[in-house]
Amino acid sequence: MNRRPASLAVRLTVSIGVVITAVLLVFGWTVERSISNHFVHQDVDELDAVIRTLRHTLAVIPPGIPPKALRERLAEAISGHHNAQFQISTADGTVIYATPGPSLSQLAKDVQPVKTVTADNVSVWRTNGETLRAAVVQAPSAVGPGAEPVTIAVATGIDFHLHYLQRFHTNLWILTAIACLVAIFATWLAVLQGHAPIRRISRDIRKIRTDQLHVRLDLQTVPVELTELVSAFNDMIGRLEALFQRLSDFSGDIAHELRTPITNLKTQTEVALSQPRDIEQYREILYSNLEEYERMAKMVSDMLFLAQADNQLLKPEFATVDLNVEIQDLFDYFSAWAEEREVGLHLTGRPVCIQGDRLMIRRALSNLLSNAIRYTPPGHRVTVNLATADHQVGVQIRNPGPVIPEEHLSRIFDRFYRLDASRQRSGEGAGLGLAIAKSIIEAHGGRIGAQSTTGATTFELSLPLAPCADSQSSSEFVHQFNRFEPDRPET
Repeated sequence: MNRRPASLAVRLTVSIGVVITAVLLVFGWTVERSISNHFVHQDVDELDAVIRTLRHTLAVIPPGIPPKALRERLAEAISGHHNAQFQISTADGTVIYATPGPSLSQLAKDVQPVKTVTADNVSVWRTNGETLRAAVVQAPSAVGPGAEPVTIAVATGIDFHLHYLQRFHTNLWILTAIACLVAIFATWLAVLQGHAPIRRISRDIRKIRTDQLHVRLDLQTVPVELTELVSAFNDMIGRLEALFQRLSDFSGDIAHELRTPITNLKTQTEVALSQPRDIEQYREILYSNLEEYERMAKMVSDMLFLAQADNQLLKPEFATVDLNVEIQDLFDYFSAWAEEREVGLHLTGRPVCIQGDRLMIRRALSNLLSNAIRYTPPGHRVTVNLATADHQVGVQIRNPGPVIPEEHLSRIFDRFYRLDASRQRSGEGAGLGLAIAKSIIEAHGGRIGAQSTTGATTFELSLPLAPCADSQSSSEFVHQFNRFEPDRPET
């Protein structure tokens, strides 16, 4: 089962919340470490001051000083350091002097003496439930047997610092957690407020109905981040409006195209039944009805063909097609009709071949050629030119005639589209020929377009070029062409 994706508000809140939480945690850890380091350096300074004082005192004490006087001198030496404790002992561990409090003898044995006390070499030592920060150094002295260097173990209590850091740690993380929650809540509110334009756009979109497809969202009233979305929506609505209009026009056109043959059939049947007739008269009426049936069957077949093209169901059977031969065969087929209309047919260019479905290509060319013949004035000719460029075959079908206005050129390949909406199509096709030609060309990976200038209209086709097969013969084309009935001329 597919889970629904999380909302944008949740995603943004979680993302920003994670970032804020991480920043606050790093900040809290940094503050805590800074305070802890401050206490360490403070203790180191305390220990270093005590050591320097004791070294100075030991250096100036005269040899042979009485023990009592020695203790008084050493006690007075650190009178200003109330939290400091120290022990002076000889190399064999004999204690010369020690301040009241915890014994530092074990510390002097366990800790390696250092020359200078720093934050990196001080030790944390615990004894009798008390935590000390301590260091061990050696110092020259005239005190003791043989005036050998003495060991000084110095320590200062840090329980107060530790208790303070513990309370600070607890309070800091409580405040950090509260700050994170407040920041996440504020972020959620800000995200909701930031999504207000999206909700407003959604309300505007819901108001659009099928009778309001002309409505467009105003790009000036949305944030810059949403302009691309709104522009895309407006483009989509524009396409839907055009498709809806085409569908509406298509419904009206198909109703009109079907109404004419149905009306003819109904009228002829009523006339046939209005009085007794002989067999020959009934035969003529049935032949007339058959023509109407054929017209409707042809229109339904064309519509099914276009429906297949719309759903990418056309599957051309690719073979090598010689366009020069195909067009010559079509010239032969249309020659009688062209002579009747006093229209000449002329082919220029060099023989070229493509890979395509021969029957489909022939059908598309037939539709375009018959359309050109129909609208060529008597005494003129239709010219077909074949050319190649950039691995493409270009086919131009040019006929003299009235100029097609620019607003109609982009729609002449639409189904049932009429340049003159008032013109009836009795005796013509259903207005699907150019639409079928476009579908066939596009199914072969080509392009089709039209240009109309003063005195001439040109249909231009572009199809992928293919090498011509030597085994191809014109008799094969004639045989296949005889099984093919071109579409009726139409625009």
